[in-house]
Amino acid sequence: MEREWSSALSALALVGRDLLVTARPRQWLKNAVVLAPLVFGRQLLNMSAVIDATLATLSFCAAGSAVYFFNDWCDAAADREHPLKRFRPIAAGRLRRIHVWSAFTFLLLLALVSAWAAGGATRYVVGVYVVMMIAYTVRLKHIALLDIFTIAAGFVLRVWAGATAVDVPLSPWLYVCTVLLALFLAVAKRRHEALLLEGVAAHHRPALDDYPVPLLDALLHITATAAIMTYSLYTFFAPSLPDDHSMMFTIPFVLYGIFRYLYLVYRRDLGGVPEQVLLDDRPLLVTIVAWGVLVLVLLYG
Repeated sequence: MEREWSSALSALALVGRDLLVTARPRQWLKNAVVLAPLVFGRQLLNMSAVIDATLATLSFCAAGSAVYFFNDWCDAAADREHPLKRFRPIAAGRLRRIHVWSAFTFLLLLALVSAWAAGGATRYVVGVYVVMMIAYTVRLKHIALLDIFTIAAGFVLRVWAGATAVDVPLSPWLYVCTVLLALFLAVAKRRHEALLLEGVAAHHRPALDDYPVPLLDALLHITATAAIMTYSLYTFFAPSLPDDHSMMFTIPFVLYGIFRYLYLVYRRDLGGVPEQVLLDDRPLLVTIVAWGVLVLVLLYG
């Protein structure tokens, strides 16, 4: 009897681990952009706003994880042929249908409840995000250019949700910066996939066949340049920032961060998993932390 209980607990622990892996907790890092309106809207010392922004962030974490379960279930057959994705729990056959759809339902409900609690139009924004990402999984990710713009739109919805949760107006510059940075990361990811799956890329994702590496290189350079220029202009012209234009002192950190990311893409063949690059590369991580600290000092010091 004791041995049976031990076996059951071990099996349950393995399922729990696979559920967590499929939820991709590292991807939650991208939802930090939901907090941008809280910080740049100078509401960080407003406890009510902090709670609402946190609930909006939780909602996007849950919604994103729910979409990952849906995506991995739909792509299981293709993932089994992928050199890296074949180890995912669903593709490897370690999670059954009841596990996948129970987790999807729970996470989706958590996302909607959290969004409703955050207030404002957050629940509608999260709803649009979920529908858009399901459409991305089913169809949009197979259409060149539209796939990366859908990813960028997801980041804009995150910022919008954060703004409506804390009820602050945002400079259009911040939205444009968000779009360009998201496009930059998405293009770098597509470039990594195109090189990793050279020769069989179209078999795994048809859109990759329409992304020759020279085109991706050009798009990477365009988005990097545009992101730097837009952020620089944002520090000078956004009405919510200090009138003395002191935010310009954060520009060198953004420059170095983008340059470092490009270095990692071209010299170390990284970029396929952006959150892993951000967390594992110490110079890049230190730069982001230093930028964040300086932003807080300039806005709240």
